[in-house]
Amino acid sequence: MTLDLDAYLARIGWTGERRPTADVLRSVHRAHLLGIPFENLDPVLGCAPSLALPDLEAKLVRGARGGYCYEHNTLFAAALSALGFRVTLLTARVLVGARPGEVRPRTHMLMLAEAPGDPVPWVCDVGFGSIGGLLEPLPLAADVELHDAPRRHRLVRAPHDGPLPLWRLQAHLPGAAADGASGGGWEDQYAFTVEPFLAPDYEVVNWHVATNPRSPFSRGVYAQRTTGDAHLSLTGLRVTETAADGTRRERELADADEVLRVLADDFGVRLPEGTRLPR
Repeated sequence: MTLDLDAYLARIGWTGERRPTADVLRSVHRAHLLGIPFENLDPVLGCAPSLALPDLEAKLVRGARGGYCYEHNTLFAAALSALGFRVTLLTARVLVGARPGEVRPRTHMLMLAEAPGDPVPWVCDVGFGSIGGLLEPLPLAADVELHDAPRRHRLVRAPHDGPLPLWRLQAHLPGAAADGASGGGWEDQYAFTVEPFLAPDYEVVNWHVATNPRSPFSRGVYAQRTTGDAHLSLTGLRVTETAADGTRRERELADADEVLRVLADDFGVRLPEGTRLPR
């Protein structure tokens, strides 16, 4: 099946000229982030989400739902291919919250996108469920800072014994400490190489992340929504709103029923009537 590009672009509210250029890539990437929320409700409700394109269309494009990284980035890769970009799918080890020396598996999906005639490949990722995620693509080059306002990102080369260079994505978020000679204020998000991965690879890792009882995505609700001037997150019963200047407001929800109401009203995620979340 090919993606219904008209329906996808309507979902994210994008109406530009459909050409594979760096400007189009940046614009569509940001529109996707603003248009479709992040959420892990399928694993919480006991099933692994389908990564088949018809199912992703039904859920993320035509339904009032979001998804997590494999869903978002599989859909986005199909859209970029339809627009004429060359896409290489990648995986990363998430570094946010990792203990010193901890080695996590490659469980995050991202991609490289290349435009005809453009010598620079672009790191794209519309499915990282964190305020440290990219709003716009980042060129695959060391120490080139991206001001994807209100965020800042860069890639750095990391020590590595493998045959391919290891890249670390870093974010400098609003309200973080001022940068200094040691790089203070920059926070590691994830690490990756440019080894290509294919759809069957993601089927395996998707199943693991969604169904393993030790996976954080199967044990509690996570949702993220990015707007033009704020970032909204839901973790369990806690809602956090982070403004563009880095100021934060938090509140605790009463129970699972209020979670469903907040998901619908604030995140634009609506589940079928009668759905009950685990308590």
